[in-house]
Amino acid sequence: MFDEAGKFLAGRVMSETESAVQLELDSGKRVKAKATSVLLRFDKPSPAELLQGAQALAQEIDLDLAWEFAPAEEFGFAELAAEYFSAAASAEQQAATLLRLFEAPHYFRRAGKGRFRKASEETVRAALLGIERKRQVAAQIDAWADQIAQGQCPPPVREQLYRILFRPDKNGAEYKAVVEAARRTQRSPLELLQAAGAIDSPYQFHWKRFLFEQFPHGIGFPPLPAPEIGAELPRASVEAFSIDDSHTTEIDDALSVQGLGSGRVTLGVHIAAPGLAIAPDSALDKVARARMSTVYMPGGKITMLPDEVVQRYTLIEGRDCPAVSIYFDIDEATLEVRGHRTQLERVPIATNLRHDLLDDAITEATLGGQEEARYPHAAELAFTWRLAKALKARREAVRGRPETFTRPDYSFALEPDSGAPTGEERVHISTRRRGAPLDLIVSEAMILANSTWGGWLADIGLPAIYRSQASLLPGVKVRMGTKPLPHAGMGVAQYTWATSPLRRYADLVNQWQIIACARHGHTAALAAAFKPRDAALFSIVSGFDAAYAAYGDFQHAIERYWTLRWIEQNECRELDAAVMKEGLVRAESLPLVFRVPGTEGFERGTHVRARIVGIDLLTLDLHAQLLQRLDEPGRRGGVEGADGVIDEADDDAEQSGPLTLAIDLAEPPQDAAQASGANASDLVAPPGGSAVP
Repeated sequence: MFDEAGKFLAGRVMSETESAVQLELDSGKRVKAKATSVLLRFDKPSPAELLQGAQALAQEIDLDLAWEFAPAEEFGFAELAAEYFSAAASAEQQAATLLRLFEAPHYFRRAGKGRFRKASEETVRAALLGIERKRQVAAQIDAWADQIAQGQCPPPVREQLYRILFRPDKNGAEYKAVVEAARRTQRSPLELLQAAGAIDSPYQFHWKRFLFEQFPHGIGFPPLPAPEIGAELPRASVEAFSIDDSHTTEIDDALSVQGLGSGRVTLGVHIAAPGLAIAPDSALDKVARARMSTVYMPGGKITMLPDEVVQRYTLIEGRDCPAVSIYFDIDEATLEVRGHRTQLERVPIATNLRHDLLDDAITEATLGGQEEARYPHAAELAFTWRLAKALKARREAVRGRPETFTRPDYSFALEPDSGAPTGEERVHISTRRRGAPLDLIVSEAMILANSTWGGWLADIGLPAIYRSQASLLPGVKVRMGTKPLPHAGMGVAQYTWATSPLRRYADLVNQWQIIACARHGHTAALAAAFKPRDAALFSIVSGFDAAYAAYGDFQHAIERYWTLRWIEQNECRELDAAVMKEGLVRAESLPLVFRVPGTEGFERGTHVRARIVGIDLLTLDLHAQLLQRLDEPGRRGGVEGADGVIDEADDDAEQSGPLTLAIDLAEPPQDAAQASGANASDLVAPPGGSAVP
């Protein structure tokens, strides 16, 4: 009998030298063993019978008794066999002793080939306690697995639900119980836990999962007062107006127009200025940096800053608000931008225009003078609309192709609207044409401000957070970085995010840099929050990118939930859709992408009708069957994106992949990717906000 790398084998000796033994195993295989590995020599029984008998006998050896008999000093297994069995212990008894000692390291420490030393009494006691605990845990796992398999969820498993599914401790008893129950029943963990009552509500499941992953300490704010602005600010001689949705509370931007009819018009873009009061590395800054952005969802939102802080700096009508303003000198006839200047000031906000209340009144006809304009700031809006069209045309010339919007924006309204959805509300989905006049006015003004500030910061030599895109080729994504590189999708030489500092941390960071430039000019680097090649800025870019993508994924998923709820509530049985790719289709009247088997070979854009055969609100799947093809082969449909071409990223952003569990091999959801032309997140407004890039 010999030891081969910790495994005990037995065979017949064929030949032998001083250093090695040639043996034949029962299988007929011949092996060579070192002489030092030989532990026991015997004439009978056969090698196979010896091992079989020794293994059975080893389990009968009482370890406590063996430990009592064992010498205090180092010993060999044959010595203990002589003490435990008899002085004439058989080969089988000796082999059994060896096997038993080898498998009980908590009683006997290995000291060499076939030699051992007994552990101290304290070590044995601790080891036995550990073994007993493991036995109890194994029994608990088995009991929990039985309960789950039978449709009952133990409270400890329910409490660990989101950790088990999405960020498990694979050594945890709760996790092992779910895995064992899934193995026994051959059902998925999610299906099992749902059947066991661990998941009360699909909506709460998605909501609590998001909180678990992104807000593990809750969404409440510590008691932080809104700081005052230290420096005295001059009052601007303008009457500014903002354009937002009625539900918007974080009003970041406003416009003003001066000098109409004089030939030289001054357009003011006024941005709320929390950066004048919130200091880098302050307690309030740390709160904002931890969140990175406001999270939007139908029926609610999680703001980046506490509400009292937002209300202190939001551009609300009827008061003078701290602002970082950029003024553009514009030729009224040619609409050419002749120059710009940045000022820190208090801006009188005359009106908060709400586009959802004014879209029907502020139209191309009223802005163009074909119909009477009966709304505030009519002359200013008419000019900014003309300017916006000119700015857009110039950007399109740089891009090399026009921006087109063939799909509407969708808005979700919940009834009742409590601000804290439960998932059972009645949902209403309405559409709004992309590129509406008010949207165009705001978006072009913000693009002008963001690109101009980006160039100004670069000229002065201050780092900032930029968004860039190398080309419009498919697959070339928009990236965030600290270098002022061109943004091909926007058609500008450089592009920052600086116009939404109340709801995006990247904008707040850039506002600090702009404030330093406004105060110190070309010596701003000495006083700026972030210096060139600042490692902290790179960290912020990385953190913001990750958080913003996660928030976007949640927003898309929860909007998909409410879309599926709309289908259920309205008892919708069929949907018309346009084919996208690989069996995916886009609904023509809903913000929904889903799979329809049988459409894989259809040309992209083909119109089809699908029958809805099932909805799973937990996995956010819609199951459908192809009913009929609605148009002739070869006819293209309307699935173009913002650039008049197929927008792959927008496709990905509007669909929710399968629910991803850390506990199984489900395919992860697709990333909220970047558009093949203008980036979707640069052009599409968040729920409750204005269509601001």
